[in-house]
Amino acid sequence: MNDPARAELALFGTSADPPTLGHRALLTGLAAHYPRVRTWASDNPFKQHGAPLEVRSALLQAVVDGLANPRLRLAQELSSPRALDTLERARAHWPEAPLVFVVGSDLLPQIHRWFAVETILGLCRLAVVPRLGWPIASTDLDALRQRGAQVDLVPLRIPATASSEIRLHPDPELVPVELWPMLQERHLYGFEPVESSLVQPPPHRRPLR
Repeated sequence: MNDPARAELALFGTSADPPTLGHRALLTGLAAHYPRVRTWASDNPFKQHGAPLEVRSALLQAVVDGLANPRLRLAQELSSPRALDTLERARAHWPEAPLVFVVGSDLLPQIHRWFAVETILGLCRLAVVPRLGWPIASTDLDALRQRGAQVDLVPLRIPATASSEIRLHPDPELVPVELWPMLQERHLYGFEPVESSLVQPPPHRRPLR
């Protein structure tokens, strides 16, 4: 009989600034690939964010709630600008679970420069998800493996939507429909309330299950 405490645990942190259809598709794919998935909103020390962390966490929670997948949960307590802090918190919370740290292919060239990278790679496997425009280079994979990394290539197709595009040009077609109430009520990212907005959420859109 399988022990749930020993089931693989996929960890995916994101700025969620704001969450996009790409985030939604990625979480859906991870939940189909791994028995347990935990996600959280995080601060990126190299970026200026469009909303406070607690707001971005609430937006990400709305996406998780909309997916309603028992394998997927928000774990905001894992949030940290440093991957090592996140992994140490996850190890303390799930001491028997094999940890899988999810990154996009755009991050592969950077990982070797992360703080305490050898310790990080010793705490988890890496799951690399392809991002359009960021091909996975075998040289990057080889360099990580030489430093002790165990790497999973997760063959998911993620829509080419970027939070940075939405911050510049608010487009209802690029955000999950479950975010609309919060985006409009709080005037987030340039989205206006329903009564004064010229751009309305498409009436035919429904959350994907």
